[in-house]
Amino acid sequence: MSVSARTHPGTVTYVIVAALLAVLTAMEITAFYVHALRPVLVPVLLLLSAAKFTLVVLFYMHLAFDRWAYGAVFAFQLLIAVAVVLSLGALFASFLGVR
Repeated sequence: MSVSARTHPGTVTYVIVAALLAVLTAMEITAFYVHALRPVLVPVLLLLSAAKFTLVVLFYMHLAFDRWAYGAVFAFQLLIAVAVVLSLGALFASFLGVR
């Protein structure tokens, strides 16, 4: 094992991450039922789901503890996926005449 190798966290870290994921899920459910958040519901839900996605990728897929190259490959593929989704959204919006 090299000096720069990072060790994986223990059980306590994974329990804390699981608790954070549960809290974020509860926040998503609560945000859906709060009528005052209706105008900003989609951005709020996207932000909360992005936070959950980040936690899962970093801890349960172990990208926080692996080489940076693995994270770069994952981030590049994620960037392409986001570009495709946004492009398709723009295409369908222009086809349907939505502004």
